Amino acid sequence: MKRKIVATAVAGLVTATALTACGRTSAGDSSGGEVKIMVGGIDKVIYLPAMLTQQLGYFKDQGVDVKLMTEPSGATAETELVAGQVEGVVGFYDHTVTLQAQDKCIESVVQLAKVPGEVEMVSTKAADSLKSPADFAGKKLGVTSAGSSTDYLTQYLATKNGVDTKDYATVQAGAGATFLSSMQNGGIDAGMTTDPTVEQVLQKGAGKVLLDMRTVAGTQKALGGLYPASSLYMDCDYVENNPQTVQKIANAFVKTLGWISQHSAADVAAKMPKDYSGGDMDLYTKAIDASKQMFTSDGVMPDSGPQTVLDVLGTFNADVKANKDSIDLDKTYTTKFVEAAQGQ
Repeated sequence: MKRKIVATAVAGLVTATALTACGRTSAGDSSGGEVKIMVGGIDKVIYLPAMLTQQLGYFKDQGVDVKLMTEPSGATAETELVAGQVEGVVGFYDHTVTLQAQDKCIESVVQLAKVPGEVEMVSTKAADSLKSPADFAGKKLGVTSAGSSTDYLTQYLATKNGVDTKDYATVQAGAGATFLSSMQNGGIDAGMTTDPTVEQVLQKGAGKVLLDMRTVAGTQKALGGLYPASSLYMDCDYVENNPQTVQKIANAFVKTLGWISQHSAADVAAKMPKDYSGGDMDLYTKAIDASKQMFTSDGVMPDSGPQTVLDVLGTFNADVKANKDSIDLDKTYTTKFVEAAQGQ
């Protein structure tokens, strides 16, 4: 039996800007054109550096015109990049590996986070019968969307703990209000999400933390090593043809990562758009504080990270599993731009 994907209505997360049907507009080094970057959920704390860079004015300081856009999940954002609708994506690094397995070259040019920042939450109602991934069988598990990194990680946790992915129901639960509602009304027994949704669920008493991958220790316990996640990734051809533009963007992101490492969660929250707090600045600040240590301070890929990602994906992803021995991890990321950005 094939793994069943159950979709729920996703509300509250909408695209910030409608996409046109036209192809990619190159922001070549000499054109000074607009660079469109799609974010897989722009108000999620795991992708906070994108908007914070804009809020701090660092893109402008570098003389690059960046337009931030948003989609509810990284899987959808990835599709926009492959289709040529955007120049870059702020999403999970693991998409570069799955795409190489499909003969596409995408590379991370700035590694924003060294761990996923994801949390497996269990609903209060199901907590007595679901104490670890070994109990996933027969349960309804929420992910952002099918093919998203939350889906990848859920499949791995199940497989690692002896549960076949066809033995549980995967529910598209989104994030924010839709995830919270699904957990409260029994739409899901457990689910993977990020801050600020994690803190919202805890505040409402709707669920508890089952696995915490916002920290290095929690990620190593759950996955066996560092799992580099949030990144800025781009098409390899675009990177090769527009090195000066990519460098300017990398400079801006690296400066932001350094700023985050030197400031408190309250300082970070104060710089973000007011509506990101959902009217509760204390909760939003707490959410940032809980996830803040996930970010790198320099944009550099952790040495052991790519191999952990390959090992995880190679456990269950059909494309990666079939091509695992031929996947060249060196082609899934580059550190030359962030290394050049040091000291900017």
